[in-house]
This record gives sequence, C-alpha cells and structure tokens, in this order.
Amino acid sequence: MQLTFASYNIHKAVGTDGRRDPERIIAVLREMNADIVALQEVDLRFGDRATVISRAALDDTKWRAIDVAKRPRSLGWHGNALLVRRDLEILGATPIDLPTLEPRGAISADIEADGQRFRVVGTHLDLSGLRRHDQVRAILKHCGSQDVACPTVVMGDFNQWGHRGGIMRAFVPPWQVLSPGRSFPSRRPLAPLDRIILSREWTGMQMGVHHSRSSAEASDHLPVWTSARLPRK
Repeated sequence: MQLTFASYNIHKAVGTDGRRDPERIIAVLREMNADIVALQEVDLRFGDRATVISRAALDDTKWRAIDVAKRPRSLGWHGNALLVRRDLEILGATPIDLPTLEPRGAISADIEADGQRFRVVGTHLDLSGLRRHDQVRAILKHCGSQDVACPTVVMGDFNQWGHRGGIMRAFVPPWQVLSPGRSFPSRRPLAPLDRIILSREWTGMQMGVHHSRSSAEASDHLPVWTSARLPRK
C-alpha cells in the first residue's frame, strides 16, 4: 500500500501579496494531489476561530476534513486540520492538547486503507525551543499511549530551522525523520520548517517541496510531501 502525505502551513490563506484567497490554497492542494494533507493555520486566531476554507469549498475536491473541531465554525483544532481522500475510512480522531504559551495544538486520526490501519498526527509547534521540546514529548507520549499500536506519520510545521538538531533529536530511531527541503519563506525558501516523520513500518519512496507559481504566491510556506509504502500484512 502506497500513499502520499503532505503538510502545508496555509498562513490563514493570506498570500505573499497580502490577499486572503482560499481558492489559491485549494488550487495548490489539487496540484499536489496527496492522499492525506495536514494543514496548519487553517482557522482564524481570534473570535470564534472561523475556518478560512469552508467545508463547502471542499465539496468539489477529493478530500474531506476529519472532524476534530471544538468550535462550530472551525475546521480544525488550534488551526490544525487533516484532509483525507474520500474513499479512506476514518476510524477515529482526537485533538491533542499541547503545553504552550501560544495557541498551539495537534490532532491525531486513525485511518484505514486497503484493510490496513495507520495513524496520522498533524501539528504546528511553538516558536520557543523550550516549548517545542515539551510539545514533541507530548506528541510522542500520545503515540505511545494509544490502545491500538499502528504505523504512524507525524507531520506539520515544526518551527525548527536546523535539519537534524534541536527538537528533531527527540525522534530517535526507529522513527525516520524526513526533511523534504526548504519551505519557508515561500518566495525564497531558506528554512526547512515543515517536516514529515515516519514510524519504522513505513518505507519512504520519494519526498520533496512543492514549489510552483501558485504555491509561491498562496502562502508564506511551501507545502512538503512524501510518498510512503506499507508492506502487506
């Protein structure tokens, strides 16, 4: 079974020209054509935390949003959302509370494809290195405490500039830390802030940063992606 995973900080759909345009984000998602996408900054930060990408806007796409929102007008939890190909079965999902000074969080979902169960965690970590360490520990604790153990993918905006140092050292083998490339800022990428991490069951096939004219304009981050394979049981 092979799937393509992507992570994209959409900056509340505000592009590099200062305009909020959710349709540009959806256009980029269509370009990537991933099976599962972790979005960050999908909800507004203040008020009722309304989503910038409506559920109706997703109706004409191949994805549906996993239901983890705690507020009626939100698509995600602390701005994190997971989009899943419509023919994949969602077995369960939960928001994860992270220790934080800023409004940060993570979401976790168990999904089934071709009879195989796997877990996806999407997150957006703090700007503070100390807080990021605490948040990664909370995510690892969540992954290790679930009643059902299964192959796992963790992805999101880690706000970590170095490739292998800092918080990435917490993901010790057999975790596989991928750094698809420089994703921020989108017009002239300098930092690999966006990452994808695989548990040992996955075999990574390809990975990269999706850099197109649309993605360079739609957000201040470029999306990252990987294709990964699970052996048949």
